[in-house]
Amino acid sequence: MTNAKLGEALRLLGIGHAAGQVYLALLELAPAPLSAIGAAAGLSDAELAAAYGALVDAGLASAAEKGGDVVAPVPPTAGLEVLARHRAAEVEESRLTVGGAFEAFRRQRLATYNDHLVEVVTGDAIGPRIRRAWASAREQIRQFESPPYFPLSGATDDALATLARGVTQRVVYSRESLEVPGHLKEVIEPCVNAGEQARVLPSVPVKLVIIDEAYALVSLSIKEADVHNTMLIVQPCGLLSALVALFEQFWQKALPFHGRTTRPGGLPPADRRLLWLLAGGASDEVIAREMGISRRTLFRRLQILMAQLGAANRFQMALQAQRCGWL
Repeated sequence: MTNAKLGEALRLLGIGHAAGQVYLALLELAPAPLSAIGAAAGLSDAELAAAYGALVDAGLASAAEKGGDVVAPVPPTAGLEVLARHRAAEVEESRLTVGGAFEAFRRQRLATYNDHLVEVVTGDAIGPRIRRAWASAREQIRQFESPPYFPLSGATDDALATLARGVTQRVVYSRESLEVPGHLKEVIEPCVNAGEQARVLPSVPVKLVIIDEAYALVSLSIKEADVHNTMLIVQPCGLLSALVALFEQFWQKALPFHGRTTRPGGLPPADRRLLWLLAGGASDEVIAREMGISRRTLFRRLQILMAQLGAANRFQMALQAQRCGWL
């Protein structure tokens, strides 16, 4: 690691420039008299005393006895943990302070500045705002997902990264989402396998993403007119509360798209995928295409599943599969 990179890392942890220079000198010369460390860092006695004291307080250096005894750095594990927590607390406090200041401004100047609670975003500005929204999520993302899709490279990677950070993702997919060629295999299934909670309905009322309780993204996509370059950002207000309630209502109605197998012996992944598509309302043609099999093979698999579940038709099969935990 270069001295410049280490110095920057210390700065980000709250260690000042002078203390950083002393720490670099410690790593190069220690164990050594404190006076030699100060000379290498180019500091006066007063500057050295303050800088070295800061390192001791941070748990990065041993305390020097009066008279300038030999000093050395100490294992930084505990000190770094304290510094990291302190910096995290400072960042969180700053975030709350800035957010609070803006909210005070919004409340006081709403009438004067016509501060709209709904922002309209269009064109090339949509992609960066979407990516920034996913990155800002702290606890939960709720989403209605359906075509047409805004062309945004890396969207699936963003969703997987958000899941990896421990953010809960609940998504209600429309049946049309399952029918877009490649969308199930390349987008939906990777997210479900990574922990996304997915459900499906024949249709969803709007394309929607709700970030925590902070704001919502509403697409104005109109399939018939092929309009997909306008998005609304809804800030905390009655409209946002209504969108949250709308999502929760449809979430309760939707059919789970992923679940644990509870039937002894489990279920082969191919058959589970078949049931997912069937429960989502996908046509036989779409199911056969997504699974890479012929319609004849599809019908044969359906007959076997119905026999396993004791079902006389597909509707009964879907009900029995859900009861068995296959959906």
